[in-house]
Amino acid sequence: MKNTYKNITEILRLNRFIVLATVVLCLLSSGLSLGLFYHNQEKFLNSAFVVSTDGTVIPLELVDQQENREVEALAHIDRFHRLFYGIDGTNYRTRLEKALWLADASVDAIYRQKRSDGVYNRLLQFSLRQEVVTLDIELDLDQEPYGFRARTVLEVNRGTVTDRYRLDTSGELVLVDRNFPNNPHGLLITHFFEDALRKLEPQP
Repeated sequence: MKNTYKNITEILRLNRFIVLATVVLCLLSSGLSLGLFYHNQEKFLNSAFVVSTDGTVIPLELVDQQENREVEALAHIDRFHRLFYGIDGTNYRTRLEKALWLADASVDAIYRQKRSDGVYNRLLQFSLRQEVVTLDIELDLDQEPYGFRARTVLEVNRGTVTDRYRLDTSGELVLVDRNFPNNPHGLLITHFFEDALRKLEPQP
């Protein structure tokens, strides 16, 4: 009878040890899981999808936002200038519509002024083609809103005659929600100005 009682006591002790060990392992596993989840969540919040200049998302690649912000800001400014100024009589409506998604009312005001001045009617009337030849951008990312200046060389083709102009522009960038494919970089141009426009001498 003593041996039977002793065996039952040992079995109960072993069962209690197994239960306690299982509980401890479960707690450790849960704590580790929560820690990994928190770490990955923080990493995800500080990351963003890589977006190419044409608005497509490159899948399964996460990069640090700060490292990627300069690339996206430059691409956004470049895309806007090429859409807003690289126009002709056949494409100006669709290109201007896309450009206006990338900026605020300051650009819309410039667009309305150009339309009022007959700029777009002349594109149709004289079959003009305006092309962005070069675009140099200076960008300040020290604090939001991010200031920028751009120097654009435009080529206006009038059939047999081609004139070149240098356009200096400036503005600021603010962060907004991404909108695919209209505003893939999640940036908006504000306080946009056409600072100076001058005709360049013909190249020899």
